[in-house]
Amino acid sequence: MRNGAAASQQSPPIQWDANSHVLWKTPIPGRGYGSMCLVADRVYLVSADEATGSQSLICLDRNTGSMIWSTTIHEKGGMRKNEKSTAASSTPACDGQRIYINFPNEGRLMASAVDLDGKLIWQTKVSDYIEHQGYGASPALYQSLVIIAADTKAGGAIAGLDRRSGQIVWRRERPKLPNYPSPVLVHLFGKDQLIMTGCDLITSLNPLSGELFWEVAGATTECVTSTPSDGKHVYTSGGYPRNHISAVQADGSGKIVWENDARVYVPSLLIHQGILYGVLDAGIAAAWDASSGKELWRNRLGGTFSASPVLVGSKIYAWNEAGECFVFRAKPDSFELLGKNQLGEESLSTPVICDSKIFYRCTEMQDGKRQEVLYCLGNP
Repeated sequence: MRNGAAASQQSPPIQWDANSHVLWKTPIPGRGYGSMCLVADRVYLVSADEATGSQSLICLDRNTGSMIWSTTIHEKGGMRKNEKSTAASSTPACDGQRIYINFPNEGRLMASAVDLDGKLIWQTKVSDYIEHQGYGASPALYQSLVIIAADTKAGGAIAGLDRRSGQIVWRRERPKLPNYPSPVLVHLFGKDQLIMTGCDLITSLNPLSGELFWEVAGATTECVTSTPSDGKHVYTSGGYPRNHISAVQADGSGKIVWENDARVYVPSLLIHQGILYGVLDAGIAAAWDASSGKELWRNRLGGTFSASPVLVGSKIYAWNEAGECFVFRAKPDSFELLGKNQLGEESLSTPVICDSKIFYRCTEMQDGKRQEVLYCLGNP
């Protein structure tokens, strides 16, 4: 659902460092800011070699961190556009039979499927693609389809592909504008809706056919975040050319209920018990009443944020780009810090919290060289 919430009945640690609560640690070759996909006893993630332009899908053992396989999806053609993007910034999706991943490559947006042994099954061009700041949209699974978004100045598309064959089942053209969100699936007013924000629009589609349910102007041109919902509204956020958070009625009217100018551009929002929680890019945690948009509190954390916060029960875990994690309480009346931790020197990938463990991708300097690592953190 991409709502930023982990299963609530978990007890991940709230304090850790390089010498405590580390269950395993694995070096990851290359560079990538995508998050991890956990299915059964495996962890899937992507990486790119900046020297060759190759883009790869990596499979690790979830219990030990040992590498099971690494498959090159594209041997060349991947490129990094700015310091906060890589040629591997998407998160894979897995249905237990195949792993699906998107890459921008040599002027195209390519979708690929790999089997559980790492064998490439199919590749499909979704659209032409001109990189502006980079690409980070991740595939979404719905019934027999994998849904791919490719907003771009070249005139992108959103498409539903058959999972088995990679054949395009439906495809909708999108405005010729740069934009970055992943497609988000929500069940609203009795039907499944595929929500896309950005390109100055908030768009709801039928995920099975691509049919337009409703569309309204109101988002900014460039959005990044995944869109949460309370079952009646979707909550959009963006940061270019203006800052905004808005609540949009999802009954087909597309009515904008409220809007403010908070800059929650890259980290996604969370919703919990009628309250929106977010971390502004500039390092400030804040809470808003989801029905009115009224700000309830804000508190400076420090640093700059790109990774999205993760909700576990009533706790929120938020990492800044320098590898600091702030754990605070999800409550409407005030900010309550529960823990503050430092691990690694750079962190732009959103961690995954599952089975009371934190799967955390970061960068460390080892012998003067940049090295990405994946940590599994947990209570001993």
